[in-house]
Amino acid sequence: MTVLKTSLRNFFAHKGRMALSAIAVLLSVAFVSGTLVFTDTMNTTFDKLFAATSADVTVSPKSAEGDDETPQNGRPETLPASLLSKVEKAQGVKSAEGGVVSMSVTVVDAGNKNMGSSNGAPTIAGSWTQGDLRTMEITSGHAPRGPTDVMVDADTAEKHKLEIGDELRTIAVTGDFTAKISGIASFKVTNPGAAVVYFDTATAQRELLGRTGEFTHIAVTAATGVSDEQLKRNVAAVAEGPYKLQTQAEAADAGREDVGGFLDVMKYAMLGFAGIAVLVGIFLIVNTFSMLVAQRTREIGLMRAIGSSRKQVNRSVLIEALLLGIIGSIAGVAAGVGLAIGLMELMSSMGMNLSTQDLTVKWTTPAVGLLLGVVVTVLAAYIPARRAGKVSPMAALRDAGTPADGKAGLVRGILGVVLTGAGGAGLWLATRADQATEGSMWLGIGVVLSLIGFIVIGPLLAGGVVRVIGAVVLRVFGPVGRMAERNALRNPRRTGATGAALMIGLALVACLSVVGSSMVASATEELDKSVGADFIVQSTNGPIMPQAQKALEKTPGIAHVTEYKGVKAKITAPDGTSSQDNWLVAADPTYAQDLRRETVAGDLKAAYGKDAMSVGDDYARKHGVEVGDTMTVAFTNGDTAKLRVAAITSDDTNVDKGAMYMAITTAERYFTPERMPKNIMMFAEAKEGEEKAAYAALKDALAAYPQYRVLDQTDFKQDLKDQVGQLLNIVYGLLALAIIVAVLGVVNTLALSVVERTREIGLMRAIGLSRRQLRRMIRLESVVIALFGALLGLGLGMGWGTAAQKLLALEGLGVLEIPWPTILYVFVGSAFVGLFAALVPAFRAGRMNVLNAIATE
Repeated sequence: MTVLKTSLRNFFAHKGRMALSAIAVLLSVAFVSGTLVFTDTMNTTFDKLFAATSADVTVSPKSAEGDDETPQNGRPETLPASLLSKVEKAQGVKSAEGGVVSMSVTVVDAGNKNMGSSNGAPTIAGSWTQGDLRTMEITSGHAPRGPTDVMVDADTAEKHKLEIGDELRTIAVTGDFTAKISGIASFKVTNPGAAVVYFDTATAQRELLGRTGEFTHIAVTAATGVSDEQLKRNVAAVAEGPYKLQTQAEAADAGREDVGGFLDVMKYAMLGFAGIAVLVGIFLIVNTFSMLVAQRTREIGLMRAIGSSRKQVNRSVLIEALLLGIIGSIAGVAAGVGLAIGLMELMSSMGMNLSTQDLTVKWTTPAVGLLLGVVVTVLAAYIPARRAGKVSPMAALRDAGTPADGKAGLVRGILGVVLTGAGGAGLWLATRADQATEGSMWLGIGVVLSLIGFIVIGPLLAGGVVRVIGAVVLRVFGPVGRMAERNALRNPRRTGATGAALMIGLALVACLSVVGSSMVASATEELDKSVGADFIVQSTNGPIMPQAQKALEKTPGIAHVTEYKGVKAKITAPDGTSSQDNWLVAADPTYAQDLRRETVAGDLKAAYGKDAMSVGDDYARKHGVEVGDTMTVAFTNGDTAKLRVAAITSDDTNVDKGAMYMAITTAERYFTPERMPKNIMMFAEAKEGEEKAAYAALKDALAAYPQYRVLDQTDFKQDLKDQVGQLLNIVYGLLALAIIVAVLGVVNTLALSVVERTREIGLMRAIGLSRRQLRRMIRLESVVIALFGALLGLGLGMGWGTAAQKLLALEGLGVLEIPWPTILYVFVGSAFVGLFAALVPAFRAGRMNVLNAIATE
């Protein structure tokens, strides 16, 4: 009880000094809790959506090869309308209704603006049925009654300011058609961002499927007392054919599985960044308790002198850490819920509507947050607590401070050198690896060991690095600068730990910057070397429709247009091994001009001949394929072909790496016209000297189709750079939390350092140091610590990035580019971070009463 009272007294006596550590715990726990709440809420939203949109039993088609995916021809798989009458007669059926749904559509308004979502959610066009009343409510106008009517969801109408009577054009594989908005329907469940339009059934069949008398699914409702499983068996008994039957639970599970992978990736990525913030927070907590223990040396000595044991002193510090962990974690869990709500609002502003009514806080979330915060805080305080327990009564009464750590410094130095050397060896082995999987293992080992090594050896590096930084940055400030340098060198362990917190975040920033810049530079070089086409036409939503393709082919100034289709197949090599879900490229022979591929054996032009194909050299080596061998290719949704290998192409590239080529005319022999895949992109070559005019003409030709983009090589390179840049910006944003925690660590270190040096500050003020000089000294000390952490972090990160790029070279990304402007901006920015972190400690130091400071013990 005495230990507990002492711990409580000390904790609340130093609550100001604990505040920043508590904020670090709060932020770390908030990130973890917020991630869990946000992803659980997303799961709840989709679960409700899938449950609400699924009938008791749903009948849908299977493809000819048993693949449930919609083929790449822009046309959904269908069921014959005659099946509906059979299903209606099955035992236990209350009602059955056929419906049409297609997601290979684009809807534009009268101004030719795409009405689709900007967040990647699909545009869904379908028939309005009674089943839709489970999820939608008509809030304005009426349901579509004929070919000139269309109904739109309220979220899309609000976003694009659509009203009753406005005209919409729908672009489908069967052609374009227009209709006027007859009604607006609101979601009864949360809409995760999709744009939805409804037509009457006949119009949907004719315009989306190309024929009447077919459906994409049949929704079956069970009679009273009939279970979904029983209904499924009854329907299966009458629905003979290649059909897929799912109960409501099975359909919901399938939908959940479709989005589950994406949600899991997002969840674990965010938790990874939260883990980085937790790691940085550990340094802050260690520093805080180390300094508090050092400042209370006399107090601890007195406790030992009057009978307190080492265990009691140790326990007292750990109880303080426990209190800090509990308070910070409770606040962190609450802040995490707020963070999740903020993320939901952000997603809503981007078009993915998430309702706070679906906010899901499972009991495991606060449990995990509380456990994480408490365990991390107590573990971080364990070493300072042990040091406190080792303080002898006599040493403390003489104010000798904590025990000398010369031996510990030697051991630390040896251990740090060994770990750093082992990490460097791991990174070197990663650069020498012949396979990406082996290299990735060595890279991971190298990153972890080198990071730990730098953390361990940081205090030893602080002496030399801080002196170098001081000579370059601080000497111009005269005596104040020299005092700032000596203050930073006074406790190398503290400076090393504080700098290490900043080092971790900046090392990741530097590593990712090197990787991102190298990827862009490599891809740019590869494009210059390999791509011969002047223009690339890309789709942002589904395949390129035939009407758009015709517009392209009629464009003046174009020497040739190349079609490019993705064809899925099961391939059996001559050695008898089969592999599912292979993608072949079916293209025009001119693609050999549009993309210059090195040929290892055979003639690539011959691969575009009748019943011929090419394979990549990696595949050829693995399966012993040679030119002249015959491959058995079973096309998904098509027939089986025997294709002769006419060429083997080099896979030493990052454009179409591993691609297998064949002619479109060959693919057409094994598909019916309706099942033949549509182009996923197209290429064009301008006539000599007409590049600019052809570029403008292509854009004009596709002006009516906003879902397609015409890119010349400059556009394509910029597009690639922008995509990598956007990804890096997201990562930098997530790393910002770790950097914020590191900044708090600098603030806390300076604040406690000011308290520790109260008498010294008073004496310096008494002999003539002005308040302005004092504040400058503290700010410069902060700048030195920040630059020390930045220098270590950036150097370490560039080493990681260089090793990672060597692995990317195995995948064809062979150019190493160090983004020196970014590195320089981050380094200079770190100095401003140091200045910012010192504002409050410097202000408080400047306000000290000189006489009171001198009298402080």
